[in-house]
Amino acid sequence: MPLISQINVYNRKAQNALAVRLRTPFQDLPRHIGESYGAIMGYLMESGLAPADIPYVAYYNQDMNDLDVEIGFPIADKLSEKGDIKCVTIPEGKYASGMYLGAYSDMEPAYGQMHDWVTQNGFEPAGAAYEFYYNGPGDVEDEQMLLTKIEFILK
Repeated sequence: MPLISQINVYNRKAQNALAVRLRTPFQDLPRHIGESYGAIMGYLMESGLAPADIPYVAYYNQDMNDLDVEIGFPIADKLSEKGDIKCVTIPEGKYASGMYLGAYSDMEPAYGQMHDWVTQNGFEPAGAAYEFYYNGPGDVEDEQMLLTKIEFILK
């Protein structure tokens, strides 16, 4: 099984974030993620601040030809917008959460497992799916060592 942890449900408090929201085909997503993280980190450094937590991507749909994504970093306090960088909120609510270890290209079964668990336990997904990245391709020699937390907002 691709998930390395049990799936848990927890209540998340609202979290401020700096993010870029865009639409892109899946094959262009890695470039957009790199560019967006770079721009956001540059803005944080200009502001004398650091992220409050690890980076994320929120997926608002699953259309691989036209993904609607939000690419960002959680922050402690709100900041003003700068160009495409907006201050957003990761919403408060009930979330299902599981840890995934492996290549990004192999994540589809993990999403299926999460979705099955959610529905079998009487919940229903209610919005974006979030991926929080503990490391990235530049941090590991083997992409099978990429560690990602997957979260679904629940109704």
